[in-house]
Amino acid sequence: MGRESAAYHTLLRTALATTFVIDMTAPIVALTSTTKEIDGAMRVRLNEAYVNAVRAAGLIPLVLPPLAPNEAEAVLSTVAGVILTGGEDVDPVEFGAARHPRTQTPHVARDKCELAVVKAARALSLPTLGICRGIQAINVALGGTLIQDIPSERPSAVVHDQDAERGVRVHTVELEPDSLLADAIGAAHITVNSYHHQAVDRLADGLRVTARAEDGIVEGVESTDDDWWMLAVQWHPEELVGDGKPWDRGLFRAFAQAVAAAAESRGPRLF
Repeated sequence: MGRESAAYHTLLRTALATTFVIDMTAPIVALTSTTKEIDGAMRVRLNEAYVNAVRAAGLIPLVLPPLAPNEAEAVLSTVAGVILTGGEDVDPVEFGAARHPRTQTPHVARDKCELAVVKAARALSLPTLGICRGIQAINVALGGTLIQDIPSERPSAVVHDQDAERGVRVHTVELEPDSLLADAIGAAHITVNSYHHQAVDRLADGLRVTARAEDGIVEGVESTDDDWWMLAVQWHPEELVGDGKPWDRGLFRAFAQAVAAAAESRGPRLF
C-alpha cells in the first residue's frame, strides 16, 4: 500500500470513527451560509466557529446554501431550528432605501433566501437565532429598516467595525433584564466583540429591542410572539464561547433548549 493510499485509509477510518460518535438523536439545525469564489471555483462558505458552537451546544449543524425562496419552508420543515449567520450587507432594496455609498455589493440570492427563511421560520414557529447580519435580515424580513453605515449616519465614540481579533471583546452592551437574551446570558451588562457597520434602524412590528450599545445602537432583539422563540444579537457569540466567560455559551445553550423542546413537541423529522 503506497503512502497516498495509506493516508487515505487513515483519513477514512478517522471520518468513520467521528461519524459514529455523533449522537444522531440530537436535533438538527440549519445554518445559513454564503457563496464566494475561492481558488477559481464558487464555494459554499461558513466560518467553522458557527459549527463548533452548535456542536458544543449538543446540536447537529446542517449548512444551508442560498436556495430559491420557495424552497425555504420545505427545507425548514425538516429541521428543529435555524441560525441566520453573519456576512454581507443586506440589499437596501429589500427595505425600500437607496444604496449608501459605503454599502457593500449585495448577495442577492442570499438576501432572497434568508428573508424567506425568516418568514418560514416564523410561520413554522421554528426556534431561530440571528447573529450579526442575522439580526439585520430578521428585522428587514419582518418589515424593518437598517442603518446602512453607522460611522456616517450615527457617528459616536464606539467603534463597531473593529480591527481586533475575532475573539476580542471591545465594547459594552446593556441588556433588558426581563428578556430571553438576559435570561440566556445570565447578566445585564456584558462586553462583546463587534464587526459590523450596519445595524437595526426602524424596528419591525413583532420585535422588541433587548440590548443596546452605550451609543444606542441596537445589539439585541427578540420576538414578541410567545409561539416563536426568536432572539438575535449584533455581535459574534460563536467566536466567544471558549473564552472563559459563560455569557455566549449561555446564548447557544438557551437556543439548544428551545430547539430540543420544539423537536420533542413536533415529533420525528426526515433526518
